[in-house]
Amino acid sequence: MFSHVKDLQFEAKPDGPDAAFARRLQEVLGGKWGEMTVANQYLFQGWNCRLPGKYKDLLLDVGTEEMGHVEMIVTMITRLLDSAPLSLTEGIAEDPGGAATYAGENPAHFIHGGGGALPTDSNGVPWNGAFITASGNLLADFQLNVTAEAQGRLQVARLFHMTDDPGVKQMLRFLLARDTMHQNMWLAAIEQLKEDGLEEMPVPEAFPDSGEFTEEYSYTYLGFSSGTDAAQGRWASGPSPDGKGEFRYDDNPRANAPEPVLPPGDPRLYGTNPVV
Repeated sequence: MFSHVKDLQFEAKPDGPDAAFARRLQEVLGGKWGEMTVANQYLFQGWNCRLPGKYKDLLLDVGTEEMGHVEMIVTMITRLLDSAPLSLTEGIAEDPGGAATYAGENPAHFIHGGGGALPTDSNGVPWNGAFITASGNLLADFQLNVTAEAQGRLQVARLFHMTDDPGVKQMLRFLLARDTMHQNMWLAAIEQLKEDGLEEMPVPEAFPDSGEFTEEYSYTYLGFSSGTDAAQGRWASGPSPDGKGEFRYDDNPRANAPEPVLPPGDPRLYGTNPVV
């Protein structure tokens, strides 16, 4: 059961309108790494979670918080669109920068949204449910969640330098702080899964790997670049992070099968077949 609290988690009020920045802010609303993605991703992971208790609550709690962030950003975008010029000549006599503002606007904000935010990215591409992942394996999902929060925080940090509006910057500071918490939270959840004996690396840890393939391939770094710079990395020697093997470096990868030769295809498909 969900309920809606009318108050926002944090203020979403700019000091003045800026339709051009409203377009940019759309990225962290409806872009691949935006709030619509993480809100739905965490909620679906939580709804699908088969473990009652702390992990399910964690997912649903943060998913619900992120839905609140969707509302904050929608509110901010809508307020940034206030008083935006609707035609090239409108307001230019009073504001010489009006033409630049008009040029930077997203027309869909007014044509589709009536002066409000849209479920799209900064280029107007609609948000897509394919952006979300809810695999049912919590270790796999939590690692992706760390990435989602890192990418989201990165984009908010970039947007911070694209506006001079104090009110916008305050909201972005809040979102940056929450993304800091969420990155650390998912990392802690990964460690908790391991401590609880529920999941281990590699994902899925329960798959019965073949001994001979594990020995030859599971911990071997294959160097396909010229030179051996990659051999200096932590991934090329020493114990593997999963504690189950030792890395080794192979600077001469070899083919293990001959060149494939395919038989002629069904002539009814009209592919180009070899002359027999």
